[in-house]
Amino acid sequence: METWDAIRARRNVREFADRPIPGEHLDQILEAGRRTPSSQNWQPWDFVVVIDREQLRELSRVWRGARHVAGSAATIALVAPTPEDDQQRDRLHYDLGQATMSIMLAAVDLGVGSGHSAVADQQLARQLLGLPADKLCAYLIALGYPADRPLRPIERPNRRPFEDVVHRGRW
Repeated sequence: METWDAIRARRNVREFADRPIPGEHLDQILEAGRRTPSSQNWQPWDFVVVIDREQLRELSRVWRGARHVAGSAATIALVAPTPEDDQQRDRLHYDLGQATMSIMLAAVDLGVGSGHSAVADQQLARQLLGLPADKLCAYLIALGYPADRPLRPIERPNRRPFEDVVHRGRW
């Protein structure tokens, strides 16, 4: 798939087919995350990949909106250092957002759907993922082949009109 098609085809997938993701595809998706640019080349992330069905079920309990994690073929936990101050927190979330999008675009390019999730229960996430005390689980990205329909460019996305969003030169 071309980049522009991948951007237009990406959507949040919450229902996954019971089909594994080939290891080489999962590694390519992870490599996209690893190659993501970050502030001052900080690279604050680590990725924990979960494919065990029981562990995925348990991991889906870290936030009320993470139920789709239980049915995913794999879920990537984005792990980061606990921020030392507000400035580091802001840099961290910006960088993790970029890594998230890189992962999601690499996935859709391979026909793999994704759905992101926040993490509320850090203690449970830390226990399930074996995280060190100075790390936190910032986000989860559930991956799998869509159960309903394959990924393809969306002709009429549910987005604000281009003319309402884009301002040239001034507001």
